[in-house]
Amino acid sequence: MKSKFYIGVMTGLVTFVMFAASMSVNAQNEADSRKVMEDASIVKTGDQAPDFSVEMLDGRFLKLSELKGKVVLLNFWATWCGPCMMEFKEIPDKILKRFEGKSDFVFIPVSREETRETVRNKMNQLKKDGIDFPVGIDPDRAVYGLYAKSYIPRNYLIDKNGKVVHALIGYDVKEFAALADKIEELLK
Repeated sequence: MKSKFYIGVMTGLVTFVMFAASMSVNAQNEADSRKVMEDASIVKTGDQAPDFSVEMLDGRFLKLSELKGKVVLLNFWATWCGPCMMEFKEIPDKILKRFEGKSDFVFIPVSREETRETVRNKMNQLKKDGIDFPVGIDPDRAVYGLYAKSYIPRNYLIDKNGKVVHALIGYDVKEFAALADKIEELLK
């Protein structure tokens, strides 16, 4: 009887130790992954946002320096990027509707390394799902290259003075909600 109890306790203890070790490895892997992504960033929170001019899909040009005095959400994405598309599904409700009518807020999604035709086709497809907003095109990474080396989606929240106050790499539901709350704070 005691040996069954001992085996049960030992099995439980071994299981717990293995679980704790795997959690530690997973946490370390996540931290390492986050560090790699952050090291691929050129612009970080607290930096002045580099000025750029981007052509929008409709042919207009937007220049960041001309938006001084406005809160800007700069988003880098691609049509083939699954997390980018997950984020795009959130943008109409979580960002655009929430800040509709706020003339001091500008959303600039910029497609990285894609042709006008590819982006236009994707936006036409997304429009059927209620995802309809102007997008910029950056076929040669000229704009993206000012901000990062790799990884999308990326969001840079730029305050009214042109300073990056929040940078987000990848897509996470909670982090995206926090980003929307941060926009709200800046608009007050």
